[in-house]
Amino acid sequence: MLQRIICFFERQSFGVCNYIAERFNISTSKLRLFFIYASFIAVGFPIIFYLFAALVLDLRLYLKQKRKSSIWEM
Repeated sequence: MLQRIICFFERQSFGVCNYIAERFNISTSKLRLFFIYASFIAVGFPIIFYLFAALVLDLRLYLKQKRKSSIWEM
């Protein structure tokens, strides 16, 4: 049961940690631990940053998909 819950959240995550970890060439698990510890210390600021980064990444992918489509496809 716990494994199914963990798999669900991993599939539904926004991929922010993976993107940042690949960008700076660091381990994804270490970055996730940093977000967890920082959220305890900074009282929620990393969570707000994470959600903002997820929104920006999602918007960026959406705009890339829009640019690839041409006028004739509509």
